[in-house]
Amino acid sequence: MTNTSPQRVAIVTGGARGIGAAITTALAKSGVHVAAGYSSNAAAAEELAGKLGAEGCSVSVHQGNVGVPEDCERVVQEVLDSHGRVDVLVNNAGITVDKTMRRMSVEDWHAVLRINLSGAFYMSKSVLEQMIANKYGRIVNISSVVGQMGNIGQVNYAASKSGLFGFTQSLARETANKGITVNCVAPGYIETEMVAAVPEAAMEKILARIPVGRLGQAHEIARAVQFLVDDDAGFITGSVISVNGGMDM
Repeated sequence: MTNTSPQRVAIVTGGARGIGAAITTALAKSGVHVAAGYSSNAAAAEELAGKLGAEGCSVSVHQGNVGVPEDCERVVQEVLDSHGRVDVLVNNAGITVDKTMRRMSVEDWHAVLRINLSGAFYMSKSVLEQMIANKYGRIVNISSVVGQMGNIGQVNYAASKSGLFGFTQSLARETANKGITVNCVAPGYIETEMVAAVPEAAMEKILARIPVGRLGQAHEIARAVQFLVDDDAGFITGSVISVNGGMDM
């Protein structure tokens, strides 16, 4: 990453596991201080921070639920108190509660929308004023190919991830003349713990729909994020980058 002094500071929500851990790792190894957010798995967060710290990287961990606006404000303030700035926000935290719509409860619907979509709003709102004051910011929202194609049993998840497209483009228009870019990365099926739980028969059907014939790797998503948050990526805003092996094209 092209870097200028002082050191860039990034917040990565859900930054301790899966795709989030890969993003934390990529940014930290590029010289950025990464504040990795987590909700409940403190052990995973501390383990990742310890591993990267031993490699000379700068990582801090912050507990909070992105579905709670007060938590978002607190975590951002913790980072500002410690580092004086937030240059990069990666809205990665997300959950699934998969059921067909006939079986999905109102609570199931709101649980997923609260984390996956409202969480991006709460976090972005919490960092926005100081980004505007600094005349610099990079916001990247992690969506999904499911938001582009839909999927049986995931009306809540698809709606939340599709909602990030409009969120990204609207916020990008609001901030384009303020030194802030807002972009979106839409991963396909990535080899993570969540995907590993998919039954073998279902996985065979998924692989048959991916032209490159394999699952993606978390570091491939992280590479796209790293590109978008680079200092030199200032002319890219309001974009959706699909990283899905050709599944939707």
